[in-house]
Amino acid sequence: MRALLLVDIQNDFLPGGALPVPQGDAVVPVANRLVADYSIVVATKDWHPPNHKSFASQHPGHKVGDVIDLDGIPQRLWPDHCVQHTWGAEFAPGLATERIDHVVYKGTDPNVDSYSGFFDNARRRATGLEAWLRERKIEMLDIMGLATDYCVQFTALDAVDLGFATRVLLEGCRGVELQPGDCAAAIDRMQAAGVVVVSTG
Repeated sequence: MRALLLVDIQNDFLPGGALPVPQGDAVVPVANRLVADYSIVVATKDWHPPNHKSFASQHPGHKVGDVIDLDGIPQRLWPDHCVQHTWGAEFAPGLATERIDHVVYKGTDPNVDSYSGFFDNARRRATGLEAWLRERKIEMLDIMGLATDYCVQFTALDAVDLGFATRVLLEGCRGVELQPGDCAAAIDRMQAAGVVVVSTG
């Protein structure tokens, strides 16, 4: 069985949000078109406590974009975003949320970030997504959402590593592209790992 995984299609990642992905809102109509083709649709949400240590605001003397050591792993510092129970953490307006069967909350531990929908960045704790998919006999996973070079990439890499036949639907993805070429490098990395990258719908 194949499922569709919608990654972090949340207000703060859309234009006008705290951490806007360029053209991030363009993924919403793509998601709404695609959900009809799947019997199982899962979504992830960044769901950070207000004191999350990936926030630059938690590190006096540092600014957004700095990379620090956070409990032994490199951590890029971000603006406060997707804080639990705030507008920014809610799904994008117009997203067909009635078609979402299950929501996975990630980044809930203030001490470690979680780009992937499956594990935190230190791979110390699973989110429960793998177990949920296995219970429903899901073997194939199509992934889309935000952002190509961060949460989509790391979710796809973990999915293929866990043995799911994994596709990334680029039509439904947009990237942060902090540095020119970040998205292209992410696509190369995913393909090298065995992810099938589909350019168009």
